[in-house]
Amino acid sequence: MSIAVVILAAGSGSRVGAEVNKVLLPLRDVPVLAWSVRDALALPDVRRLVLVVRPEDRPPVAAAIAPHLGDREVLLVDGGATRHASEWAALRVLAADIESGEVDVVVVHDGARPLAGRGLWAAVVSAAREVGGAIPVVPVTQLLGPDRTVVAQQVGGVQTPQAFRADAVLAAYRGADADGFEGTDTSACVSAYTDIVVAAVEGSALNLKVTFPEDVALASELTPGAG
Repeated sequence: MSIAVVILAAGSGSRVGAEVNKVLLPLRDVPVLAWSVRDALALPDVRRLVLVVRPEDRPPVAAAIAPHLGDREVLLVDGGATRHASEWAALRVLAADIESGEVDVVVVHDGARPLAGRGLWAAVVSAAREVGGAIPVVPVTQLLGPDRTVVAQQVGGVQTPQAFRADAVLAAYRGADADGFEGTDTSACVSAYTDIVVAAVEGSALNLKVTFPEDVALASELTPGAG
C-alpha cells in the first residue's frame, strides 16, 4: 500500500511581510516549502505528492522545489478560496488512486510548517494505518475563556501533518461538498462525516507555523544544524 501526501501552499506572504508566498522564503538557504517536501519524500512508500498552490505561484514553486525532488515527481494543483477548498481540490486529483486501492493513507500538511520533522510524519502515518486517523497535538497553557478567566481543563493545539485512511477522507470530503460544509482543517471534516478513530500523537513545539516576520528568524534558528 502507498501514501499520498498533500502539502498546502496556496497562501500568501502578507502577514509575514513578504512580497512572495511565504513558503518560498529562504530558511537556511532552502525554501520553507522544500523542508516539508524533503521530509514527505523520505517516507518509505510515498506514491503521490501533491502541492496545492495559487495559479500565479506555479512557476516559482516548481523552480524552488526542483532541486529537492531527485527523480521524484510532484503534481501542482490550483488551490481554492479556503483551506477546505484547497484540500478538496487535491483529493479530487487523488480520487482514482484511492478508489483503486493504490493509495491507502492520505497525509495533509501545511507548507508553512517546515520543521515538523520526519519522526512526526512517520508517527501520524503509522497511527492512521492502525486506527484510521492521526493528528499531532501539543498542550496549550494560559488560555483565556470568553469571560477572560484562565481555562483550567486540558486543551490541545492541533498541528499538521494529519494522516487518514484514504477512503475515509475522500468520502468525508465528498459528503462535505454535497452539504456545503467546510471544516477548519482535515480532521474537522473527517470527524464530521466519518466514524473512524482519530488518534492524537505527540506534536512538537518546534513545529511552528511561519506566519509573522519573527517566525522566519525563529525557524532559522531551530532548523537542524543551526547554532
